[in-house]
Amino acid sequence: MPHSLHGRLMLDLAGTSLQDDEPALLCNPQVGGVILFARNVESREQVVALVGQIRAVAPQLLIAVDQEGGRVQRFKQGFTLLPAMQQLGDLCLTDREAGLELTRDCGWLMAAEVIACGLDISFAPVLDVDRDTSSIIGDRAFSDQPEMVITLAQAFIEGMNEAGMAATGKHFPGHGGIVADSHLEAPVDHRSWQQLLDHDLKPFVALSKQLAGVMPAHITFPAVDPDSVGFSGFWLQQVLRQQLSFDGVIFSDDLSMKGADVAGGYIDKAQLALNAGCDMILVCNCPEGAREVLQMMEHRSLAGSDRIASMGATKSVDWDKLCADSRRTRVVQQLKDISRSK
Repeated sequence: MPHSLHGRLMLDLAGTSLQDDEPALLCNPQVGGVILFARNVESREQVVALVGQIRAVAPQLLIAVDQEGGRVQRFKQGFTLLPAMQQLGDLCLTDREAGLELTRDCGWLMAAEVIACGLDISFAPVLDVDRDTSSIIGDRAFSDQPEMVITLAQAFIEGMNEAGMAATGKHFPGHGGIVADSHLEAPVDHRSWQQLLDHDLKPFVALSKQLAGVMPAHITFPAVDPDSVGFSGFWLQQVLRQQLSFDGVIFSDDLSMKGADVAGGYIDKAQLALNAGCDMILVCNCPEGAREVLQMMEHRSLAGSDRIASMGATKSVDWDKLCADSRRTRVVQQLKDISRSK
């Protein structure tokens, strides 16, 4: 596979350092990325060492994490604890200018800390429109008003980009309108195309040019298309690629989630996601499933993607210099003040 092409499978790791069988797995040309979870983290220094191990055996891999803030924050010990995005939205309601500035600063600080540890991306921001409808989104969303989500997400993305990180919007076309958690079940949202266009889709439409990546939801919208979004050529090709003119990377959400099981077993899920238009598929928390998918991809001699390289970090960040940065000091103090005032 040419060096400019990335493998299209993103895997996870078992522990806090590479296991005996993992270097060979990461060197497989069909593997293009690694995502870290809380189980892979003991300290900041250990994360740096783990990333160093990964880079030593497969320097081209995209290394990712979910570091949104609030309750979805894999790196905690030694890192700045970011607020839930809804807190930033609420601040913006009382002081718009201060809220937007802090949102931009949080995007910058999150990205700078992640890049300083050698990773490329955090899958952020959440563009779902919600406050307290969804059991899995809730305060991960900036607001239950689409226009507010757009304004705040744009500021957050600007901060991420300033630090050198590409932004990935999720969960297309919106996960905020139903209670069900797609990690645990297969959600069905019965709203019409027009209802989605007037509400949930607005942030994705408005920000499609600022996003380098998009992650679709494991949700079916039967009034629009019979297939779950991540396995739907209609959603990924007609809507996202053609109508929204999105030319970035489409990442599947984790294919081990219950919401993905509507598509069948791991090989079926992987094939359907790739055929629908996903550039990179995630198979996490199930090593057997990941190996099944990898064998299928090897058998098909699946061509790599030339889009994925665009997600790599564009700047290097030195941790010590970051800690001495007056901007970081100011933002950390602001976040402490907000936390105390809750």
